[in-house]
Amino acid sequence: MSSSGSPNDRPVAIRRERRSDVAARESLLDAAFGPGRFAKTSERLREGRKPARGLAFVARRGGRLVGTLRLWPVVTATGHACLLLGPLAVAEEVRCLGIGAALMRRALQRANLLGHRAVILVGDAAYYDRFGFSAATTGALRMPGPYERERLLACELVPGALRGAGGLIAPASLPPSRLSGLMDRIAGSQAPIGQPA
Repeated sequence: MSSSGSPNDRPVAIRRERRSDVAARESLLDAAFGPGRFAKTSERLREGRKPARGLAFVARRGGRLVGTLRLWPVVTATGHACLLLGPLAVAEEVRCLGIGAALMRRALQRANLLGHRAVILVGDAAYYDRFGFSAATTGALRMPGPYERERLLACELVPGALRGAGGLIAPASLPPSRLSGLMDRIAGSQAPIGQPA
């Protein structure tokens, strides 16, 4: 803390998520997205699964969890393995401190170091383009439920990683027997178009 004593001077620590962070993370996500977060298409892809190994992060400030970001293994119908980013959430009272950007940079850097080739998300291009995300490589991809086409964005960590990618995006770790049931449930999701996925 600086001599001014401003609460905004408190340092933010970004680290890998721990088991002890789960309750605070869930409270933050509830506050940020409300109960409707469970109906979103992206949530269907994460449901009942663990994030990609080493790719779940939290931001802590003043002993409190104030940010979260996780990445999940998914695969396209054409067999392109990639990561699904989200949700990214930052506590309302600290949203102008760059915590979301710091979480994004850490997550993308770590994903790259771990050998992942591409990351996709459903979100606002105006925010995510500064991190290298665009809709340029997602035209042939589909989310398995309602979403706004222009909000499906990708960042190739390896140039050309999504060349030829197309079709339905699905969880990477599910056996085919469970995948068809999950896809049926996702397709029946009632999340309205226009809601963030």
